[in-house]
Amino acid sequence: MFNAEKEKNKIVQFIRDYYKENNLGGVVIGISGGKDSGVVAGLFTEALGKENVLGVTLPCHSRKEDREDAKLVADYFGFNLINVDLTEVYDTFKNEINKLGNFTEEELKDSDINVKPRLRMATFYYLAALYSMIKKKRYIVAGTGNKCEIYVGYFTKGGDSVSDIITIGDLTVDEVIKVGEALNVPKKVLYKTPDDGLSGMSDEEKIGVKYSDIAKVINGEEVDEEIKDKVLKKHKANQHKFNIPTYKKDNE
Repeated sequence: MFNAEKEKNKIVQFIRDYYKENNLGGVVIGISGGKDSGVVAGLFTEALGKENVLGVTLPCHSRKEDREDAKLVADYFGFNLINVDLTEVYDTFKNEINKLGNFTEEELKDSDINVKPRLRMATFYYLAALYSMIKKKRYIVAGTGNKCEIYVGYFTKGGDSVSDIITIGDLTVDEVIKVGEALNVPKKVLYKTPDDGLSGMSDEEKIGVKYSDIAKVINGEEVDEEIKDKVLKKHKANQHKFNIPTYKKDNE
């Protein structure tokens, strides 16, 4: 049986051990206003102290509510939260793309959605380098993806797939919530319907499968065959996000 308090403590120790081993000092975390980033922020605050956690909100034609929820997390755990508005950056990028041709909204849809997390990740790494210089200690970027998302490839290559340390990547959504309860993550954030804040759809609507069903497939539990097939197809179809084919020359 999953023991949330025990798991929380093990993750906190995992963070501390990694930081000590690699002489690291701080962390940059994208705070979306959702449970995953809220739990990751809580874990790092407990592991490193609030003074070594930098939370970042990166609105890009985003909802005001998400930033308000991010502030709830930052206020509760006490870490510094900064805001970098990427709306104009995104719009400038789009203006340049529009010069290449008259594309339909349907043609642009996936590209538009995926460029936003890529812009955000570039910003996280910029800030990690900047704060490393300012604070005179090494800052790294924390990932916030959970096991269910990762399993079906629900992330953007070169965007939220990129990070220096992953703390909840082996926890299902239900387990993330339980750890969040152990951390006392604000309830409004912890039980909020998860979405990417970019597409206007919930995560489950975009994936087409419930997180609870994905967890069942991962754990080998009984689930409707049609749902199981859908989950496994997504898992297989997104293997390209995990493995980069690399040519190896013959050593003759």
